[in-house]
Amino acid sequence: MESTFIPARVQQPLFPTIAMQEAPRVSVLPVIEANQPANLPFIEANTKEVEMSHLKDDCIIPVFSKDNEVTISHQSFIGTVLDAARSVFPYESFSDTSIRVSHVVKGRIPEAIHKPVSQLLESDKTIYYERMMFCFEIPSIHQDIDGCRLNLTVGGVRAYNEQNLYSRKSPEKFKIFIGFKNMVCCNLCVSTDGYKASLRVMDLPAMLSSAEDLFRSYDMERHLALMTAYQSVGMSESQFAQFLGRCRLYQYLPVAEKKLLPELLLTDTQIGMVARSYYEDEHFGKQDGRMISLWKVYNLFTGSNKSSYIDNFLDRAENASAVTTGLARALNGDPEYSWFLG
Repeated sequence: MESTFIPARVQQPLFPTIAMQEAPRVSVLPVIEANQPANLPFIEANTKEVEMSHLKDDCIIPVFSKDNEVTISHQSFIGTVLDAARSVFPYESFSDTSIRVSHVVKGRIPEAIHKPVSQLLESDKTIYYERMMFCFEIPSIHQDIDGCRLNLTVGGVRAYNEQNLYSRKSPEKFKIFIGFKNMVCCNLCVSTDGYKASLRVMDLPAMLSSAEDLFRSYDMERHLALMTAYQSVGMSESQFAQFLGRCRLYQYLPVAEKKLLPELLLTDTQIGMVARSYYEDEHFGKQDGRMISLWKVYNLFTGSNKSSYIDNFLDRAENASAVTTGLARALNGDPEYSWFLG
């Protein structure tokens, strides 16, 4: 089947004094087997992978305690976002949904209230997961950057710890995104216009409508052009070391000083992981003492973000994009992120 392409709409160079590379073209092809490493998760931390059937058959659904109104279940959230994606991309192929959960909340059925723990049967127990993240790929829409295949990817986060379940039913908070997954390392690439950080809805129809709006407004070509442009900007080892040192200082700045600087959400531990990966990562680390491109720096950021808890993951993923773009502009004289380069 002959390839078809969606032309990019970016008109101006994304970074000052940098000649924009040829605008990327998004391939729309039949599903091709991706070179994805086996069992490599998109998030690690303390999560585990579960199947949709487990959420449906083995987990209870929390309620708002004041009026006993049911919350939107994890499986309903996943199904609604999938329906929205199929509505916006009706002719594309979809992968299976990958689901990761954490922070299990345990309970008992009434008949087992007085049983010792050692005598509890599996049928006596109830569980649900406080935090859940999922994503699925649309592999028929993909692009290669620096030898890495990126598949269009959609997903979301639900964290009950951000919801007051001790009140009456109120709008429920969700996070949804559309971006790309780097199939070399399964890192997620999230941009500002592809991320809704605080979606609050009362029901599934409202969620469906909001998700469709996000997917339609997402500027896929500009996001790809931005990531492609990262290849044309590089940092020397001394600049990279200076940046990492400033990141370590950033964590301990007085609040008043920190407010004057752009936000950096990666933790001190994650900055340490970036430093280690600079020497050890076979795909994005240092090579022969040459300058490291911001495309590789960006992937070191998104790789370290996989250690985040579910409820912080997408905020830090979006922030990794903002920081990388800021560094590119700072290397070309823009003052906003200049503090990070010393």
